[in-house]
Amino acid sequence: MTLSPYAHWKQWRHRLLLSLRRYHCHQEHATARVLVLAAMGTVGMPLYYVIWHNFFPQEYDSLPLRGIGLVLCALGLWARHFSRRWLERYLLLTLSYVFSFFFSYMFLMNHASGVWGESLLIALVVLFHFDTGLACRAYVAGTVAACLAVVVPGHGDILLSRSVLQQLPIHWFTIAVLSVAKVSRDVLEQEKLAGLGAGLATVAHELRTPLASVDANVRGLGRLARSAAGADRAHRLDALGRIQFEVRHMHHMIDLFLLSATAVNRNLRPTESVCMGDAVEAVLARYPFTSAAQRQAVVCELRHNFRFPGQSELTVVILLNLLRNALKAIHRAGKGRVRIVIDGARPTPRLLFIDTACGVAPRQLPLIFRRFYSYPAHNGTGIGLALCKEIMEAWDATIRCVSRETAYAIFVLEFPTSSGL
Repeated sequence: MTLSPYAHWKQWRHRLLLSLRRYHCHQEHATARVLVLAAMGTVGMPLYYVIWHNFFPQEYDSLPLRGIGLVLCALGLWARHFSRRWLERYLLLTLSYVFSFFFSYMFLMNHASGVWGESLLIALVVLFHFDTGLACRAYVAGTVAACLAVVVPGHGDILLSRSVLQQLPIHWFTIAVLSVAKVSRDVLEQEKLAGLGAGLATVAHELRTPLASVDANVRGLGRLARSAAGADRAHRLDALGRIQFEVRHMHHMIDLFLLSATAVNRNLRPTESVCMGDAVEAVLARYPFTSAAQRQAVVCELRHNFRFPGQSELTVVILLNLLRNALKAIHRAGKGRVRIVIDGARPTPRLLFIDTACGVAPRQLPLIFRRFYSYPAHNGTGIGLALCKEIMEAWDATIRCVSRETAYAIFVLEFPTSSGL
């Protein structure tokens, strides 16, 4: 039995979603690692102070330094609310202090005792489970700070003691082994991503051919339907219009899948100065509006044009997603218009994407940028807005939604200025 193009598409979409979930879950894993780190530190800092202070007294331990570590670790319990940029900054600060400075300082001040030598070694193993570049920066920064904290009060002779120096080869060998293992794993992951990208390109080619055939046949049937009479003619044209809309939707989703699958290993950082007015104009010219009435429902208000650091192609992807979502909301609500406001005269240039359709329910609002979350459940794949947020954060820009259910939804995109590009 031969599958129809739409059934063929649904089958492949299911397979693609399973693959994309596997390769995009790295962000969730990164956040999970931060939460585990935060929980360990929040419990471990006070617990081990009690152990080393009361049961197995150490020559030197510092409650104030542990208190700083406890505060830093406790902040990580809210990691899910951090943007990617702030998560990176938080990780660098916390890893530098807790797993490098604190343990190195305790190791030195306790004269390289067995307890603190083993503790520092474990800290390095935990540290280099994170990104290798980040771990190296944290290790260098924390170790230098610990050495300075020992030298400045006049305890510099500890650094050259035999008990300290004999531990260094062990520590550096541990770092080297962990780094090599991490690089090997990253190379393997990049190879898998490259294979996925090649597979998706093949799938896209296989799907576009039957979709083009369906689209051509629909246009031909449309010409025949126009020759029919009365209500039957309207009914046929309406059915053909829906089929043509779904074909365009499939083409759009293929593009999204391809971009989303390669976004993990693609350089999303700004490479050019993008003109917002030109980007909006390109999107309005490119979008496949189904009718003149739908095109007239979209209005662009240019208050003040601006440029920002980004990528033109990815800017179009963001705007196409927002426009498509807004028009789908209008179709679902049976009312509304879209207004695009370019407002670059503010200290922080911004773009407003406003639709007066069905809005977003308050309980759904915090979830709309989560990958694979879709509302309503049948409304799409849930990768569009998540991809938009990922791109915006890579540009040090922000995207958020302000909404009133059944009334409106406003997507606010705020950009840094284009200085430096």
